[in-house]
Amino acid sequence: MTFTDIDKDRIIEMAWEDRTPFEAIYFQFGLMEKEVIEFMRANSKASSFKMWRKRMQGRSTKHSSLRVSGIDRFKCSRQKAISMNKIAKR
Repeated sequence: MTFTDIDKDRIIEMAWEDRTPFEAIYFQFGLMEKEVIEFMRANSKASSFKMWRKRMQGRSTKHSSLRVSGIDRFKCSRQKAISMNKIAKR
């Protein structure tokens, strides 16, 4: 698959987020967990990938089936919306 730079950034961001399950990445981008791992390996520095894998090892929030029942949303209700313009206007 080919992704735009914006899509790549979003996939990496979602992969690093603790509460975003792999199922949400699959829903939005069609990447299964193994494909996300390969994507992260290909699009990260080796040290960043190792740190990410260590962090994701055994994390129950990254899998919908292991989450507490009743949580069926992909983002926290308190999470700010992501805007493309990151420069503050003064």
